[in-house]
Amino acid sequence: MSEPLLDVQGLNVDYLTERGPVRACSDITFTLERGEILGVAGESGSGKSTLLTSLTRLERPPAVTAGGRIVLHPSEGPPVDLAGLSERELRRLRWRTMSIVLQSAMDALNPVMRLGAQFADVLRANGLSKQEAADRTRELLAMVGIPGDRARAYPFELSGGMRQRATIALALACRPDLVVMDEPTTAVDVVMQRQILAQLLALREELGFAVVFVTHDLSLLLEIADRIAIMYAGRIVEIGSARELCREPRHPYTKGLRDSFPPLRAPRTRLDGIPGAPPDLRNPPPGCAFHPRCPRRFEGCDDQTPQLLSIGTGRVACRLHVPTNQINDEEPAHA
Repeated sequence: MSEPLLDVQGLNVDYLTERGPVRACSDITFTLERGEILGVAGESGSGKSTLLTSLTRLERPPAVTAGGRIVLHPSEGPPVDLAGLSERELRRLRWRTMSIVLQSAMDALNPVMRLGAQFADVLRANGLSKQEAADRTRELLAMVGIPGDRARAYPFELSGGMRQRATIALALACRPDLVVMDEPTTAVDVVMQRQILAQLLALREELGFAVVFVTHDLSLLLEIADRIAIMYAGRIVEIGSARELCREPRHPYTKGLRDSFPPLRAPRTRLDGIPGAPPDLRNPPPGCAFHPRCPRRFEGCDDQTPQLLSIGTGRVACRLHVPTNQINDEEPAHA
């Protein structure tokens, strides 16, 4: 995993309101390698789903991409900045180069169309004949453990787990390089969740696609992701390998998320949650957005916005890790 697939630099996403723009994603910067699974975790309202729709250019008004670059390096052809492409140009990349698995499979699938017809829409648009699309549909369904004859079923005739696996199969229909997933296992039980994730990992190993996996469940990402980005109030506050974030989280918010899940095998202990609630992005606090809830805040956290610093193989935006001589020289940041 040395060749970059997606390079995101300084991405800003706003929601336009009568009172002015509300910044939902601020200065998002990361690189996704080919074949890598990058997890994105955080509480509700942290900007995870907004980030995902902006990466795939599926945001709808009042959301707008206010700045930054989303450079995709497809398997064939030169790199392209998705942020600057027209809708017609994006259609050439969707399904073939990048695809999406949405949060609710029942909402993502058309309830009045048979499953096979929905697969055929995608496959026929990408050059397959009617018979080739039918054969490919059965092949895709079998790949995720669904009998091929279920292509004639309507979505409501399938279980929740089968619907979710069908959306994953649909996302892989044209062998894309990148698949983005918005909490794809939220609506299924724990047993089915594990089956779906096991299939996802097996398919990733077989087909070699990269994944951006968005969820509020950090414990799930610690099992499947290569790297994890933690979001809070629209910013990435820490990014690093799953092992690093599990063993030694550097940001107090990351530590709070990790410690909110009880271990299966450990002495009985008291769990401490994260007090308070995420800030209102219409009126964010000055300085570090997490400082009103942070147990380790100190002087300056309320007026100086920390930037992502490289520490080891990861990065963290927290003044706890800024050298003392640099803290003394810092200028107060304006919100």
